[in-house]
Amino acid sequence: MLKKLLKENMGTSNLGWLESRFHFSFAEYRNPDNINFGVLRVINDDIIHPDSGFGTHPHANMEIISYVIDGEITHKDSMGNEETLKRGEVQYLSAGDGIYHSEYNLNKTKDLRLLQIWIIPPKSSLPRLYGSKRYLKEDRENKLLNIVSSQKGDAQIKIHQDVNFYVSELEKNKTLEYKINKNRQVYFVQIEGTSTINGIELTYGDAMEITKENEITISAISNSHFLFIEMKEA
Repeated sequence: MLKKLLKENMGTSNLGWLESRFHFSFAEYRNPDNINFGVLRVINDDIIHPDSGFGTHPHANMEIISYVIDGEITHKDSMGNEETLKRGEVQYLSAGDGIYHSEYNLNKTKDLRLLQIWIIPPKSSLPRLYGSKRYLKEDRENKLLNIVSSQKGDAQIKIHQDVNFYVSELEKNKTLEYKINKNRQVYFVQIEGTSTINGIELTYGDAMEITKENEITISAISNSHFLFIEMKEA
């Protein structure tokens, strides 16, 4: 089953320094019918304006992935990590029993756009993890790049939960296929451009819940940038 989710129906917020589109109930977007999709709890499509960001704040018992779309994010945390990442690069954090961190756009003129993704861990108080990976465009160009997996998976970034994250930048008129194993499901995010998923069109900002399917065919109508998360059925 393919359930198309229009960006116009998602929650939004504009705090002046931060503009957000919420795929799931979050902050001032309260929707008890849209809390999660399986172990996927949060996808926030954030635009952080120049010289601003999230001050130091806590997290616990959540696995957090930040995927940079445009601009640069500067991260600092209570474990002593500090670094700046740019387009296509990935930061991950398993907060365990508690961690503090901050995220800023320190550029004076350019916006930062990123996806903030929260995954519910398999149990509480797991070991804290932090890291990043500086993927190159050619790593994801016209192919599926597995950027995040479980500890037993193949991705270079490994978190505790049984999930797989894939990204691609697919050129116009090119096609990719992905097989979905039994009892697995997918949440698909169209980041930039326009694609069809099994013939259903998604444009910039749209998403799709994919359940009870054996395979998806992704065709780029225009140059297309997307991310999807594969996980156990709920």
